Amino acid sequence: MMDCGKQILFALLAGLMVSAISSCSSPNGREKESGTAIKVMTYNVHHCNPPGKPDLIDVSLIAAEIKKQKPDVVAVQEVDVDTKRSGSINQAKQLADETDLAYYYFGKAMDYDGGEYGVLILSRLPLSDMKTFALPMAEEKGGEPRVLATATVTASNGKAFRFGSTHLEAYNKESRLLQINEITRIAGETSLPFVVAGDFNATEEDEVIQILDKNFTRTCQNCPSTFWEEGETGAIDFIAFRPAEKFSVLTHEVIQNKEASDHMPVVARLELQ
Repeated sequence: MMDCGKQILFALLAGLMVSAISSCSSPNGREKESGTAIKVMTYNVHHCNPPGKPDLIDVSLIAAEIKKQKPDVVAVQEVDVDTKRSGSINQAKQLADETDLAYYYFGKAMDYDGGEYGVLILSRLPLSDMKTFALPMAEEKGGEPRVLATATVTASNGKAFRFGSTHLEAYNKESRLLQINEITRIAGETSLPFVVAGDFNATEEDEVIQILDKNFTRTCQNCPSTFWEEGETGAIDFIAFRPAEKFSVLTHEVIQNKEASDHMPVVARLELQ
């Protein structure tokens, strides 16, 4: 039998071993997180109209994909509220209800087909100070009105950041340049960390994304394709943040769902320092 002194020594050694194991790096090689992990998602949902099915509106299909990813906050683009083409339903509210993301804010970009069309913020975490900013257009070239919908997101430990959902002009590069510069200006007016997510309608080589990269840090580089349309593919949906030292990127993923929309969901886990 082991005497009392040896039993005490053995117990101490066992405790040290457990402590050492629990303090090791996580399986992905990172040290244990010291901040608040936030799962961010961006998704252009094509007014909940699945590809190749022009007469179908399926909000539940989009909601199921969002819910599956268990995000904390989501930037949604191409959302219909009470438009005739979508059956006069409030897609913003229905998405909030079906995803169990209780906090939501719809930012109207324009009146459309008897209702409204724009972008949406969905959140598991409380939202406050919601605002919609009209983004500039190069008027001589035309195009659709675009907006940045913003809100302050507060985590369970009280840490807060500003979050923006946007959708830049598709066919007018001059408008996109004006819009990304305006988003940068808006983000610079707050003392809180700022996360912007959405469909930028520009690839990584484009001047628009180069301006984004000068002012924000994207969650990916050489990003996987996020959309396909009539044979075209590329990465045009991004998540970015500022200042760089306030966040660490834990993971970035493009979800391979091509049934619900012509864009795929983009999901990133960020650690808010």
